[in-house]
Amino acid sequence: MSYDYGIIGRRIKSAREGKGMTQENLAEELDVSNAYISKIERGKTPISLDRLSDLCRVLEESPEYMLRGSNNASDDYLRNEIMTMLEGCSPEKIRLIAQIIKPIIDYPEK
Repeated sequence: MSYDYGIIGRRIKSAREGKGMTQENLAEELDVSNAYISKIERGKTPISLDRLSDLCRVLEESPEYMLRGSNNASDDYLRNEIMTMLEGCSPEKIRLIAQIIKPIIDYPEK
């Protein structure tokens, strides 16, 4: 299974901001550089499992949430994943996505 480090990075940033922490605060807690935290949050650097575990402990989030967007293997995990992907989109891109998915949503289910 491959992971989208951009999405993981956005989840990390969101969790950090939710805790009222700056990148500096998080870097200090993990004994890493601010640049490293920035690269992780922008999805430019993959995060190791050991570092992810430390980060989850500091941010009080589960590794499952950081990796999959869900704290359990529920059916809502894909919904959460889509919502996370949309967070980084411009209004123009969201309009385009809406045009693409509307016919799919309107298609009658069997």
